[in-house]
Amino acid sequence: MKKERIHIEYLLNASSRSILWNAISTPIGMEDWFADKVKMKEKTFTFTWGKSEVREAELIATRVHSFVRFHWKDDEDEKSFFEFKINYNELTGDYVLEVTDFADPEEKDDQFELWNSQIETLKRACGM
Repeated sequence: MKKERIHIEYLLNASSRSILWNAISTPIGMEDWFADKVKMKEKTFTFTWGKSEVREAELIATRVHSFVRFHWKDDEDEKSFFEFKINYNELTGDYVLEVTDFADPEEKDDQFELWNSQIETLKRACGM
């Protein structure tokens, strides 16, 4: 079954683009909200949740202070990825974090709920 693209935008009252960038692109920043433990070796990020769940993702694209895109190494769909993109809204002075992901059609609702929960944790971790 073909995965479907998910795109969600979150308005963040971030005080600094650098704080948000570090939270979405560095192992130490991602440990505050995305996974319990994050290690990076070259372009491979290893994410650990709890004591037993471990997944690896390859960093496939990045532009500093703009976006990071990863591909899960165990995902058979070569075109799927998850991405965090930062945009600045000059009108409001806020940042918008765009999350793009892929999910099986029957799992889309669960994936939306997971991202909503994760972004709430990100907001708390960054003091937003």
